Amino acid sequence: MAALGTVKGSGSWFSSLALGVTLLKCLLIPTYHSTDFEVHRNWLAITHSLPLSQWYYEATSEWTLDYPPFFAWFEYVLSHVAKYFDQEMLNVHNLNYFNSRTLLFQRFSVIFTDVLFVYAVHECCKCVDGRKASKELTEKPKFILSVLLLWNFGLLIVDHIHFQYNGFLSGLMLLSIARLFQKRHMEGAFFFAVLLHFKHIYVYVAPAYGIYLLRSYCFTASKPDGSVRWNSFSFIRLISLGLIVFLVSALSLGPFLALLPQVFSRLFPFKRGLCHAYWAPNFWALYNAVDKVLSIIGLELKLLDPNKIPKASMTSGLVQQFDHTVLPSVTPLATLICTLIAILPSVCCLWFKPQGPRGFLRCLILCALSSFMFGWHVHEKAILLAILPMSLLSVEKAGDASIFLILTTTGHYSLFPLLFTTPELPIKILLMLLFTIYSISSLMMLFRKEKPLFNWMETFYLLGLAPLEVCCEFVFPFTSWRLKYPFIPLLMTSVYCAVGVTYAWFRLYVSMLTGPPVGKTKKQ
Repeated sequence: MAALGTVKGSGSWFSSLALGVTLLKCLLIPTYHSTDFEVHRNWLAITHSLPLSQWYYEATSEWTLDYPPFFAWFEYVLSHVAKYFDQEMLNVHNLNYFNSRTLLFQRFSVIFTDVLFVYAVHECCKCVDGRKASKELTEKPKFILSVLLLWNFGLLIVDHIHFQYNGFLSGLMLLSIARLFQKRHMEGAFFFAVLLHFKHIYVYVAPAYGIYLLRSYCFTASKPDGSVRWNSFSFIRLISLGLIVFLVSALSLGPFLALLPQVFSRLFPFKRGLCHAYWAPNFWALYNAVDKVLSIIGLELKLLDPNKIPKASMTSGLVQQFDHTVLPSVTPLATLICTLIAILPSVCCLWFKPQGPRGFLRCLILCALSSFMFGWHVHEKAILLAILPMSLLSVEKAGDASIFLILTTTGHYSLFPLLFTTPELPIKILLMLLFTIYSISSLMMLFRKEKPLFNWMETFYLLGLAPLEVCCEFVFPFTSWRLKYPFIPLLMTSVYCAVGVTYAWFRLYVSMLTGPPVGKTKKQ
């Protein structure tokens, strides 16, 4: 509730939206929680009961500390509140410890830290172009954006059912973006540097920040054609940015200086497999599916020796490394090269054809999506790194709204396998239906004077999610295939959603590469 006091001047509607979603989060407290609940309980125990020198060595539980130091300190602070709820949850040897007090503390810790997310959403609403503002409150871009962010379906199920702290972290990212829109570059750089030391997955979007700050802050002016004016470079600004990054990194890594090799070995565990236990809907999901189909065809035609096929299967849900059957096996280096190639056009466009803060935002989303598409061991939840910032673009242009709706609908549906328990089935279906219907109807209303947001092919594809859900949840469990081919629902979900995510990525790339540069000759 403390967040409501920070959103002055925005009207009672914003407070009502924030209060309403907070109450919904409270209603979700008794629902299913994943192993991430035990992961974070164990991190509370590690940081509370062990000296700092052992935080990144402790391995009593399989859920070892593998987030950067700022998040470890975050858990340390939370642990000093947790002890007033239940001291036993802070015992490292109490593996899989759980009771009602532990549940309440951990759930409310996520809800409370979402205060930062609420404030960040309020700041982002200030950056929205209000030219399309209507007299009706529900048709105002700021109102629609507030609902799309505060009531985001993905955040609700990942944080408040599955269990994580993505709202708090996303708040830092959105606050950083808002500051760059407001020309407060130093603050934007600071918040992003802090974010990187909370969760290193945000390194995916670091190229967008680096190029934009260099191009739009360190170079203080451009030529009339938009190209850089080289004599406008400011060493003082560059040094200021470098100092911020250095001080934040020193504060984070300084206490662990003697342990850095161990810390980095935890942060970058390349011994894990190409895909996470649940396939992320990316290029590698399509790659793995093709390999699986080719292997089945090869076995049927007796072109492959069954004894030489790897025992580990991507479709079994395992996380370990293994060799593909027909297609070349993929290495971490190969995924890194693919990711860099995918990111390169967007950062080059950001440099050579600057489009202002919105061009930066497009580049950030493309960096997030490119890393999601081609990265190593990508979690399906990482799609939120693209969906949340894309919300800001969706309320300004019809083309961006169309891309957002395709990306959001397919990306959110790909999260369904995270909630596999029967009681949560109606919850996830109802919440996604409500969010999707609102998103589509509100954006269609906002851009009703322009061309339709979807063509017939896109409409057909999105409607195809309904029979896919029926098949996976209500038909397949009653077939004889459920024992022999248990991976099929996950395979179908990942591959179908990968098509939509890939399509959205491609369309967003086209929009950035073909967009006109900002015609300003002087940057503020």
